[in-house]
Amino acid sequence: MSVGTDGRGMSELAALLADGTRASICVALLDGRAWTAGELARRAGVAPSTASDHLTRLVRGGLLVEERQGRHRYLRLAGPSVAQLIEDLAGHAPAAPPPTGSLRATTATASLAYARTCYDHLAGRLGVLVYDALLAERRLDRSSGLALTPDGWAWVAGLGVPVEVLRAARRPVVRDCLEVGRASGRERG
Repeated sequence: MSVGTDGRGMSELAALLADGTRASICVALLDGRAWTAGELARRAGVAPSTASDHLTRLVRGGLLVEERQGRHRYLRLAGPSVAQLIEDLAGHAPAAPPPTGSLRATTATASLAYARTCYDHLAGRLGVLVYDALLAERRLDRSSGLALTPDGWAWVAGLGVPVEVLRAARRPVVRDCLEVGRASGRERG
């Protein structure tokens, strides 16, 4: 979907995410996995037939891609740029009220808030702690966009990570996540 000069494409994209069910589906997919339609329906709290319509719209709109394995249909975000878009929008949304429910649901929510992955990076309180530690140790620099410092690159290399591969990659090595702003009260960069 292209934005075009009149903004029509942008309004179509915004309409896709303006629906709470479709937005919930996209947020659930930030974990980077491909989910079945049934799993996404349960996560969004809707009937499978309702989810199917929403999933079709998201695929047609270019936000999700579909993978078929036998009779199963798996869906995932269409790529890192879509994940970044969802994170950016979620970062501007008001914080959700704390969940209420069973002890199991509360425990699972607390565990996910502590440590999880968000599409392709560490998130949750643990991710924020690592982020803050790297800033405090001057291994990250925010002065002109988030970047590893020379000490940061040396630290990453010391972990056994092939830094040449990271430096040659098209994707950023580090980036802000909506968790950082929410957990520490800072604005996102």
